[in-house]
Amino acid sequence: MSQSSNSPETQNARQKEFVLRTLEERGIRFVRLWFTDVLGFLKSVAVAPAELQNAFDEGIGFDGSAIQGFARGQESDMLVMPDPSTFTILPWRTEAPGAARMFCDIIMPDGEPSPADPRNVLKRTLNRAAKMGYSFYTHPEIEFFLFKEEPKKGETPQPVDSAGYFDHTPSVVGNDFRRQAITVLEAMGISVEFSHHEGAPGQQEIDLRYADALSTADNIMTFRLVVKEVALDQGFYASFMPKPFTDHPGSGMHTHLSLFEGERNVFYEEGAPLQLSQEGRSFIAGLLKHAPEYSAITNQWVNSYKRLHGGGEAPSHISWGYNNRSSLVRIPMYKPNKSNSTRIELRSPDSACNPYLAFAVILAAGLKGIEGKYQLQDPAGIDLTSAEEVAAAGLASLPRDLNGAIDAMAQSELVRETLGEHVFEYVLRNKRAEWAEYQRQVSVYELDRYLPLL
Repeated sequence: MSQSSNSPETQNARQKEFVLRTLEERGIRFVRLWFTDVLGFLKSVAVAPAELQNAFDEGIGFDGSAIQGFARGQESDMLVMPDPSTFTILPWRTEAPGAARMFCDIIMPDGEPSPADPRNVLKRTLNRAAKMGYSFYTHPEIEFFLFKEEPKKGETPQPVDSAGYFDHTPSVVGNDFRRQAITVLEAMGISVEFSHHEGAPGQQEIDLRYADALSTADNIMTFRLVVKEVALDQGFYASFMPKPFTDHPGSGMHTHLSLFEGERNVFYEEGAPLQLSQEGRSFIAGLLKHAPEYSAITNQWVNSYKRLHGGGEAPSHISWGYNNRSSLVRIPMYKPNKSNSTRIELRSPDSACNPYLAFAVILAAGLKGIEGKYQLQDPAGIDLTSAEEVAAAGLASLPRDLNGAIDAMAQSELVRETLGEHVFEYVLRNKRAEWAEYQRQVSVYELDRYLPLL
C-alpha cells in the first residue's frame, strides 16, 4: 500500500529533501547538529553537507560516556539522528560559507531511543498525552540578566543599566539589545510576543509565542544561545542564573500552559468560575500536589532556591489564584469571546532549567490530576508576602533548598516514571553532589560577618 501524502513518513521525506536542496542552493558548508544533555546544556557536532544524507539514514555516532548523564563507559556508543523539521540557517553566520542547524534525537545502535535523551523524555510524555486525546502547548516568559562584561571570579557582576520595570529611556541599552535578539530569533522562525525591561537593574524579559511543548523546548534552547551570542556581539554578557543579586528579584520562566483536544480548549468551560473547566481544575490540583516532587527539575540549581524564597513575587508556597502574582499557579484574565485564551500559568520554573525535562514533569503532574480526578480547593485569598497570613492559612512551602527538592523527588513515583530510571537516577546523583559541594563552601557572608568578630 502506498503511503499517504500526509503521513508522517511522507512529510519527513519531504523535509529531508527540502534541507538537502536548501543547503545546495544557499551554499551552506557547515551543518550543526544540536542536542541537549541531561542538565540542559547544549551540545553540537558539525557535519559537511555531503554527510547529511548518511546522517538522515543512519545517524552520526558519538561517545555517549563523554556527555553528562548519557551513558556508562561500557555502553557508550550512541547516534545523533537529525530532525529535519527543525532545520534553520544560523543568521549570525551569514558570511560565506554559511552555517545551519538541526536538533537531533539520540538513539542507541539498535535503533531504540536513548533513555538518557531529554528530548525523548518529553516526546514520551507527549505521546502519553496524545493517547488520552490531548495536545500540550506552552508559552514561556523568559527573564535573564545583561551585564557589562563577564563577571570575574569573586567579583559582583555589573548590570548594563539601572533601569526598572518597563522603563524606556535613551540610556537603557537593553532596548537595542532586545531588538537585535528578537531580529535574530525571528530570522530563525521563532516568534516573539513581548519584550521589555524587567524589575531589576540589567534584567530583561522576552516572551516567546505559544507553540507545542516540543517546539517550545527547542526554541528555548535556541533562545538561550541567541541571547548569549547577541550579548557577546554587543560587548556584554548575558546570564540565566536564577538569582545573581541578593537585593533584587531573580529570573524566572513563568510558563503558560494549554491543553487541547482537537480544536477544543480543555481548560475552558463557559460560565464556570474563571471559565475554568473541571479538567482544568484537576490539572491545577496535580501541579500543586506534585510541586515539591518536580521542583528539582524545574528549579535544578542551588541558586534556584535563592530566587524562590528571596521575594520579588517569586512563588514560595503552594497556592493558586487569579490576581496574586506570588501564587505558584495563576489563572490569567479571561478574554471575552476568546475561549482559547483560558490557560494556566505556572510561575516556579526558572530560565536555567532543562526545558525538555521541565515540560515533561509539568505535563505528567497535570495529567495525573486529570486521571485521578484531583479536587482543587478554593484559592487562598491572602497576602502571600505575609508570613502571618500564610501560617494561618496552613499553606505548604515549596522546598526551601535543593536538598529538600532532592529528597522530595527521590520519593516520587511520578517523576521516576516520567524521566525513566536512567535520567531519574542520574539527576539525583548529580544534584546530591552539587549540594554536597555547596555545603562545604565558606561563603563571603561568613567571612564578612565572622572574621571581624571571632
